[in-house]
Amino acid sequence: MSETPISTDKPADEASEWKVSKGAYIALIAVVLMFSGAFLKVDGMAWLGAFDFTTLGGAFGTMKNPATNTFVGTGGLSAKAGFLFALSLVPTVMLALGLLEIFTHYGAIRAAHRLLTPLLKPILGIPGHTGLALITDLQSTDAGAALSKELYDSKRITRKDVVIMGAWQYSGAGLINNYFSIGSAMFASLTLPVIIPLVLMLVMKFVGAVFVRLMLNTVYKKDFDNE
Repeated sequence: MSETPISTDKPADEASEWKVSKGAYIALIAVVLMFSGAFLKVDGMAWLGAFDFTTLGGAFGTMKNPATNTFVGTGGLSAKAGFLFALSLVPTVMLALGLLEIFTHYGAIRAAHRLLTPLLKPILGIPGHTGLALITDLQSTDAGAALSKELYDSKRITRKDVVIMGAWQYSGAGLINNYFSIGSAMFASLTLPVIIPLVLMLVMKFVGAVFVRLMLNTVYKKDFDNE
């Protein structure tokens, strides 16, 4: 009586989950360029700024008397003011999630998983498909957090992954956007190239996340025994 051999191969859908095509790499490059700020200020090619997320998100215009001419009004406090401020963030977050959904459909997360796992797994202990959320956080903290939640809700990452990602995102959140908008006021007083502080802050994001990973694997190890 012959026995039916048990296949040790992964199911077809699981095996093809991370199959990466050339189009997926193109989608990943496009989303990285859009959210990294690379298109924001290109000498001689200002039109590329139209494809940058910061440009697409836009900004509120200036007013003659900012102290009184705001939709919140003078001295806006309490939960109502907080709600109105949060409401102003909704269009940007919706735009970011919509763009990410499009790029995800074309395989950007699969390509990120393939390319970034060899980098992120040894350093932070998280899978490569989290890289898209980390890259997004460089421009939009809200969109980065929303994408992290989406990964967790779909069970692609664990609670430990979320904590490590949170540590990376919380340190210097919206780094590129804030650095070149708010931080640009200090550029004239810098005695070193503008790129150096940016690189240093990016490195420190990894230092903070590595420290949190160390704490989770030692002091708080028992909290994640069931994962």
